[in-house]
Amino acid sequence: MKAAVIGGGSWGSAFARYLGSIGLPTGLWIREEDILREALKSRENTVFLPGFLFPEAVGFSDDLRETASFADVVFVAVPSQFCRSVYGRMAPVLRKDQIVVSLTKGFDKKTLMRMSQVMEEVFRPHVRPRLAVLSGPSFAREVATGYPTALVVASRDPAAAREIQQLVSSLTIRAYTSSDVTGVEVAGALKNVIAIAAGIVDAMKFGLNSRAALITRGLVEITNLGIALGARKETFSGLAGIGDLVLTCTGELSRNHRVGHELGKGRPLAEILGGMKMVAEGVHTTVAARRIARTLGVEMPISEQIYQVLYRGKPPKAAVEELMSRTLKAE
Repeated sequence: MKAAVIGGGSWGSAFARYLGSIGLPTGLWIREEDILREALKSRENTVFLPGFLFPEAVGFSDDLRETASFADVVFVAVPSQFCRSVYGRMAPVLRKDQIVVSLTKGFDKKTLMRMSQVMEEVFRPHVRPRLAVLSGPSFAREVATGYPTALVVASRDPAAAREIQQLVSSLTIRAYTSSDVTGVEVAGALKNVIAIAAGIVDAMKFGLNSRAALITRGLVEITNLGIALGARKETFSGLAGIGDLVLTCTGELSRNHRVGHELGKGRPLAEILGGMKMVAEGVHTTVAARRIARTLGVEMPISEQIYQVLYRGKPPKAAVEELMSRTLKAE
């Protein structure tokens, strides 16, 4: 088996490094010329994953179609706002026998589609490969370090899910399978919104009670929207749901938590994002979540307040006060 990873950010680099470490010939597509040049020279991504050398099994290229056509399995680790374009460029060289696996956690900004839906739409005029999604609690640096990690592979094609499960599982990654693609993708996207809220709470030094309440009620919001979109409730109790939510809301390596933490300290959003090398998906996902929730009539008070803080300049303290003063109700 040969693998390809599309995207030379922190997660794409860490995952390509992991695949190479378990002996899979892996091609890594890197868009940025300076990062590619450094990887070819030093076998390290010094911008997004410094301190970790790539195994010899990993090769580097800036030719997207060549990288995608090389592999039996193509993993796509590109920020959601760029996925449609990348899928379109890949589509003409994909084959029926390939499996394309989304590692992206977000929604298409214009259509509000999940990434697997975007793949289906973009690939449809061409030969359509088998599709899957890989998600779960997984900071890039910890995967690169080799810390034990559990993930979930979701696909409507049970055989494809099992093949990816077997391919990526080792002594450091254990993969589970699921047929609930909708639930896994919704959970992976929306946890980033709640992580921004968690960062605000931590910056304001509200304590562990507040964080626990936020995570719990955040999970309720995510679950309710997921069910409205056709997901299964039990998915949100698993790795893609509560597992990824807890990690992103409590881990220091979370980019979305970092954004929230800086907002909680009073810094403007434009300044925060301007100083970040990596994309914080929750900033874009907040807009999509709000639009989807309003269309479906799903109440998402935490997500609504994060939207107000991010895009309407609402002071975080006022957002917290509004959440705490809402009409009392049964759990």
